[in-house]
Amino acid sequence: MRHHLNQLARRRHHLQALVASQRIELGQYMEPLRAPLARVDQGVEVVRFVWRNPLLVAGASTLFMVLRSKGKGKWLRRSWLAWQLARRFLRK
Repeated sequence: MRHHLNQLARRRHHLQALVASQRIELGQYMEPLRAPLARVDQGVEVVRFVWRNPLLVAGASTLFMVLRSKGKGKWLRRSWLAWQLARRFLRK
């Protein structure tokens, strides 16, 4: 009985080491996919936001079209650019 338990313990240790090495190898294979998968996650979040806030999106679209038709699109683009730059600057 003791011999059988020792065999099981050795096998368990061997399998745990094998799993650890496979986990490292899988991490190395997945590294190039990290950035594209992050973009996919961002896209999914945008879709969820639009799905949860359809009135907000419709209102923003309407505002954009009204301002653009009255020639105020230039200022809208400038403010959008300034907001994006400020967001990037504050993140870093």
